[in-house]
Amino acid sequence: MPTLPREQPGPSPAQPHEVRRMAESFGVDAQRYDQARPGYPDALVTRIVAASPGPDVLDVGCGTGIAARQFQAAGCTVLGIEPDARMADVARGRGLRVEVAAFEAWQPADRAFDAVVAAQSWHWVQPVAGVVKAARVLRPGGRLAIFGHVYEPPAEVAEPFAAAYRKVAPDSPFTGQPARRPIDFYQSGYAKFADAIRETGQFDAPEQWRYDWEHPYTRDQWLDLLPTTGGLTRLRPDQLARILDAVGAAIDALGGSFTMNYTTLATTAARADTN
Repeated sequence: MPTLPREQPGPSPAQPHEVRRMAESFGVDAQRYDQARPGYPDALVTRIVAASPGPDVLDVGCGTGIAARQFQAAGCTVLGIEPDARMADVARGRGLRVEVAAFEAWQPADRAFDAVVAAQSWHWVQPVAGVVKAARVLRPGGRLAIFGHVYEPPAEVAEPFAAAYRKVAPDSPFTGQPARRPIDFYQSGYAKFADAIRETGQFDAPEQWRYDWEHPYTRDQWLDLLPTTGGLTRLRPDQLARILDAVGAAIDALGGSFTMNYTTLATTAARADTN
């Protein structure tokens, strides 16, 4: 499927953090988003918690709280920051404390945290300003962890999606993107996150983590998730229906299901102790 400007870092016609309408389009169907989107590898959550000096976590762009709930289950106290009130409402309904604001404008007062995490969301934050603000609210030794999924469906699913998208949205700047992209493309995006961290001079050397895993999808499960991805959230109902019909037919041809190969990438660094 074309890599639209949603979860995954990389070049786009405008920097993602400048495209707020896209960033705030995921709340169109926040309940579907919460139900359809996958969680994160438990090993990643455990590693972040173990590498942090305490249990207080700030989740930037928490959405409906998918990652936040995993950190809560790991024993953390989590505060979410989310610019979309619709997403925040769902997160609150699932037991998460959320303040509605863009991270750059959010007022932390005198609060401090042991970890600042961003799951599928950091590319919506102004890169260097976001790192500086994370350093401001982290305790010495506190950890910034930026992570997200890379998921490219099999070519048998990705190519019909790309063809249908080009037909229904020919003027979209994203229609010229390839149906699938190599992992190196996404790793370069996380390397840019690391560059921004280094630029501030407020963190120890950043690390790159990687987790590979699989998840099976039935036809209905994938067609439930697909409308929650960027670029599709703003299509008209008739446009979306045509894409879903094409993708559904492709999955039917595979026997009604397929296995997604996921990679979860993370860029992470500890706040330097400047005392």
